[in-house]
Amino acid sequence: MRGLVLAGGKGSRLRPFTYSGAKQLVPIANTPVLHFPVRQLVEAGITEIGIIVGDTGQQIREAMGDGPGFGARFTFIPQPEPLGIAHAVAIARPFLGEEPFILYLGDNVLSGGIVGFVERFRGSNAAAAVILRQVADPRAFGVAEMEGGRLARVVEKPSIPPSDLAVIGVYAFRGAVFDVIDRQSPSPRGELEIADSINGLLAAGRPVDVSLTGEYWIDTGKMEDMLHANQVILDSMPGQIECGARLVDSEVEGAVSIGAGAEVDGCRLVGPLVIGAGARLRGCRIGPYVAIGARCELTEVAIRNSIVMEDSIIAACPEIADSMIGRNVRVAGAPAGARLTLGDHSRVEAAE
Repeated sequence: MRGLVLAGGKGSRLRPFTYSGAKQLVPIANTPVLHFPVRQLVEAGITEIGIIVGDTGQQIREAMGDGPGFGARFTFIPQPEPLGIAHAVAIARPFLGEEPFILYLGDNVLSGGIVGFVERFRGSNAAAAVILRQVADPRAFGVAEMEGGRLARVVEKPSIPPSDLAVIGVYAFRGAVFDVIDRQSPSPRGELEIADSINGLLAAGRPVDVSLTGEYWIDTGKMEDMLHANQVILDSMPGQIECGARLVDSEVEGAVSIGAGAEVDGCRLVGPLVIGAGARLRGCRIGPYVAIGARCELTEVAIRNSIVMEDSIIAACPEIADSMIGRNVRVAGAPAGARLTLGDHSRVEAAE
């Protein structure tokens, strides 16, 4: 069995962070989003992984490497234009061959892993399998229409949903899907839709298995989604202070992770939170639900429920909340209660 991870797309809903980088490399709890699906595939015993890339392909290649660091082997597959998920599957056919495969959308975060889903599909004769999750408002998703406990069809972003069961971004397929995709026509938005592929299998009488999950799942398409996923991942992390980290005259409460070589002086840390390797914090109140990237420098800053990416410097901010701050950002002063959305290399200085 092989894995196929989609890491193309423009990430327009996550701007300004995607103006200068791939949305799949934006970090949650100091871990790039793309790491989560890759790790779950490897955990399920799938080590031959194709990664579909677009305009940011070179950046993703450099960040991910060839796969040994994950216990896998990566094959990068260019998709010059974002023509749909089913189109990505079609162009990956030379890599996938005749093997069954797991398709994982690279900007999705699913807690609990996919081991059970993969094992169930391996032991079935289904042509495909999907994971369903109840959601409060399914209108933004592909939605399952069920009949007698079986999947009847998938309705894409319906105004009147047939159920509250969203199809999440993890699928399993066998080779029959390629014949269906070959006969597909683009949707009104000009894409080959994976929902149409699943419906084509069903119309041909091919069984499509469904698994229900109650685990946390989110499509990290917007800043609010990233911050919520950051909370969930931080809640799952045990506190750990790595070798070489230094805490001086500081208070620690809750699960706090501090990377190697980080220095924390005169601070109050309220977990869950993570501080990256080589970061330096002076006179700060951090947390809860904060991820500080590697080599950041914070001085006299209070911050909660926020993500600060690598190499950023922030000073004299009495209260930052619900914020995302990109890489190599400089902030010198901000009003209390500031909610910052700053892309990479931004500069902010308080008016005198």
